Amino acid sequence: MSNRLNVQLVVIDPQNDFMDIPNAALPVPGANEDMKRVAKLVERAGKKFNDIHVTLDSHRLIDIAHPAWWRDGRGKSPAPFTMITSADIERGTWTTRDPNLRARSLAYTKALEATGKYTLCIWPVHCLIGTWGHNVQSDLNGALQKWSESEFQMVDYVTKGSNPFTEHYGALMAEVPDPNDPGTGLNTDFLTMMQTADVVGLTGEALSHCVRATITQIADNIGAEHIKKFHILTDCTSSVPAIPGVVDFPALAQQWLKDMQKRGMHLTTSREFLA
Repeated sequence: MSNRLNVQLVVIDPQNDFMDIPNAALPVPGANEDMKRVAKLVERAGKKFNDIHVTLDSHRLIDIAHPAWWRDGRGKSPAPFTMITSADIERGTWTTRDPNLRARSLAYTKALEATGKYTLCIWPVHCLIGTWGHNVQSDLNGALQKWSESEFQMVDYVTKGSNPFTEHYGALMAEVPDPNDPGTGLNTDFLTMMQTADVVGLTGEALSHCVRATITQIADNIGAEHIKKFHILTDCTSSVPAIPGVVDFPALAQQWLKDMQKRGMHLTTSREFLA
């Protein structure tokens, strides 16, 4: 019987559209250098990894959180970063381009608001399936392919976000699961794989959004006895910048990291992890 630890790495949404590089749709300052550090980790410690999981934000152009879904009274789509509430829909400030989708979209915004976590945000079109923006950042992708060949292992790519009727920040489940789409419910297979691990490294983009959502879902669903196996690589993840006078995303992310640490997760760096 092998005494080798089962070590896994989870990289959340390391895609071009989130990198601070030319032509990215939703660049996160610092993200490109973050992924270079993850690539170096894979190159340095690749032989210690039993599995590497990469989540991929995977959208369609027609999506409830994209501009094309909505119209105002003049027929214009909302600008990116517009917040749409259920009250906006009820009063007619915004309506769906397809009138048949209005009732379902209204029900969705009400359900989303009832969670107390989010209001529907209209994002720039990003991570469209089949486009450059959906691809993994080049340095990390190169390291992953080399790891796959040298270790004769397959990278586990976990897609999320292709259901156009709900948002899917966290990799384990959508914000409001669609009862007709099992892919939006709790991803028990992914959860089980992490339960079998002895050590799990966690990183990706953006810390303030999809990383926070994914790791919170893990912490809430995996069982308290597993929490201490998780190590968040704080030098390989960055936050969306603050919106002055509205919300300070970096500050929220830093407080969340402290909360995860209190729950038992470890905060570390790519140099310290598996050193």
